[in-house]
Amino acid sequence: MLSRIENFYATINGEKPDRFVKQYEAFSVVKGDPVNQFVRGNCHPGMEPSPDAWGTRIIWPAGEPGLIPDPNFQLLKDIETWQETIRVPDLIANCSAEALWEPFLERAARETREDTMLMAHAPVGVFERMHFLMGFEDTLVNFMVEPELMADLAMAIGEYRYNGFRLMVENMHPGAICTHDDWGGKTGMFVQPELWREILKPSYVKAYDYLHEQGVLIVHHCDSFCEPILEDMIDLHIDVWQGVLPQNDIVKLQQQGRGRIAFMGGLDSAVVDRDDSTEAEIRAETRRACETYGPGGCFIPCTTYGSPGLIHMEAAEIIDDEIDCCSRRMFGAAI
Repeated sequence: MLSRIENFYATINGEKPDRFVKQYEAFSVVKGDPVNQFVRGNCHPGMEPSPDAWGTRIIWPAGEPGLIPDPNFQLLKDIETWQETIRVPDLIANCSAEALWEPFLERAARETREDTMLMAHAPVGVFERMHFLMGFEDTLVNFMVEPELMADLAMAIGEYRYNGFRLMVENMHPGAICTHDDWGGKTGMFVQPELWREILKPSYVKAYDYLHEQGVLIVHHCDSFCEPILEDMIDLHIDVWQGVLPQNDIVKLQQQGRGRIAFMGGLDSAVVDRDDSTEAEIRAETRRACETYGPGGCFIPCTTYGSPGLIHMEAAEIIDDEIDCCSRRMFGAAI
């Protein structure tokens, strides 16, 4: 029987795994590193609105899987003034000291499970940062009417992200980074693929080239419809598209990807993580994903959230157990 790490690599490389990878089981996700602490502070469900290092006011409503910008606050009201209004946090100046990293690294060593790789956590990507700063509606309008200014802002955010990745890699030495940016909704991208390629894609090149050169797996969380830009995601060295929604034609994407990218997700969180989700529904959705996407390879059944866990944690155990059942039936795994 392959180890968790061996089975994970066999899966994402299009080789011969001996069972399904169960969600995030190949990773030890240790949050609270100095970069995220400096930028976001102590975020938790039910928190009061509070500013982050960008000056954005953020909230985390109870019962939601993550934080969001406060809809009642908009920092950047005019894209033409972004250079005067926005102060990009200086991560190198504020997050480089060894004394900041020592307690986190000690905790990470304790919390890293046997036969897993350490995964760094990098939420709020370039597009997300844009709508955190100026609101969702203005962000979409500005993509259309001020593409040059938006491209400049995107590159500034991309450089900030690059600096954060460098600090994580140099201090944590992670095997993978789960980096977030949602580029669409359930049925379409937020901006046309051509605009995405013109404005957003260049802001990722430096950071993702660096991670690729350092041998760090790029696990990009994007619980969105992104079929039109699959080749671009591969071009950016994304190793695993985490959060891939079943509204994407995952079978077609597996054929198109041909082992160049793996797909982690496929479970509809609206089915498995509701207040009234039944065990039968959760198991049926998990089986559907395993049976539909498993034969295409390079697939990890998982919820579409960008880190381990659900709102209703009891569902996670049911999902994992059903994945084991599918592994026994479809792989003949002795689990």
